[in-house]
Amino acid sequence: MKLKQKPEDFQVEEQTDVTPGREGPFAFYRLEKRGWTTLDAIAAVRRRWQLDSRRVSYGGLKDRHAHTIQYLTIFRGPERKLTHHTIRLEYLGRVAEPYQSQHIRANRFQVTLRALTTADTRRAEEALEEVRVDGVPNYFDDQRFGSVGSGGEFVARAMVFGQYEKALKLALAEPYEHDRADQKKAKTILRTHWGDWAACKTTLPRGHARSLVDYLVHHPGDFRGAVARLRPELRGLYLSAYQSHLWNKMLARRLEQICRPEQLIRFRLQQGEVPFARTLDQAQRMAFAKASLPLPSARGQLDPQDPGVVLMDTVLAEEGLARDQLKLRGFKEVFFSKGERQSFYWPADLKYEANPDELHPGKLKLMFHCELLRGSYVTLIVKRLQ
Repeated sequence: MKLKQKPEDFQVEEQTDVTPGREGPFAFYRLEKRGWTTLDAIAAVRRRWQLDSRRVSYGGLKDRHAHTIQYLTIFRGPERKLTHHTIRLEYLGRVAEPYQSQHIRANRFQVTLRALTTADTRRAEEALEEVRVDGVPNYFDDQRFGSVGSGGEFVARAMVFGQYEKALKLALAEPYEHDRADQKKAKTILRTHWGDWAACKTTLPRGHARSLVDYLVHHPGDFRGAVARLRPELRGLYLSAYQSHLWNKMLARRLEQICRPEQLIRFRLQQGEVPFARTLDQAQRMAFAKASLPLPSARGQLDPQDPGVVLMDTVLAEEGLARDQLKLRGFKEVFFSKGERQSFYWPADLKYEANPDELHPGKLKLMFHCELLRGSYVTLIVKRLQ
């Protein structure tokens, strides 16, 4: 089925146990937005209130293709609200510590699938029941890879291989699907005059790219130094995108190890096809429910005999890498985060109903809502229903 949807058809709200009060150095806010990424929305708030980025803390990244509600703190922030285009920031009180991802208990989703035929609706309902029983592989979905340009290359992969000029060019000049007009213009200038830093500096508007070009004017050839001066939030996006891509490959391999071929169905994500599983037996469900896989990283003590670590090393070898190369030597505060991620998720409180679609006469809409642990993507369920 081919879905016809609008941003309001995807709604997500962070579920948090934080209870603001009257005391504490951090002002606590509810951020509601449409058509903005979390980073873009926060940048707009910072501009309006003239805030240093170090004062703002948030828990999760929400994309622009949805109506989203999340929470953030501002160190000694103002006790007032802000409305800016489709951004609404509401002051809720004060807390003792900055808001971070560990404060998110879950995310609550409501999704509407539109313009469905009766047969489409029946198949989607059957798939939802399969999801209720068998769960969903906990891949990082396409939203995680918004920092990957049209060429599909990862900035962090170039960094790992020591290709710093390539990494910088991917970060500053690679076209992205959602580039604004001013960004497209700046990237065209950079691609046209790449290496002629004086010409780039003269032509570029003031901003982050120009500041990096200015560094190269005074330090020609020091591309590693320029990469180290990328904004921290950008470096974090580049590292997490590549790490997530590697982890997805690990999970895909794990499914192929545990499931029989007839149990696997394949879906295309932005970075390639991945297997999903259906009609699992009880032993397989228990294996996936209990299993987590390590995030590819050189940090921490890892048991080389652990099946997840073996899987990590296998995937890294396919990339031409060893685990030790993920240390990114020569950079301060630049590293792949350590930790584990659950292999599967099962949506909690999953409910759905079908009704006539008021936007598409003669068609049906299917609305479902559920709660997912933080970091899991409801869009994988949507893919599974098609």
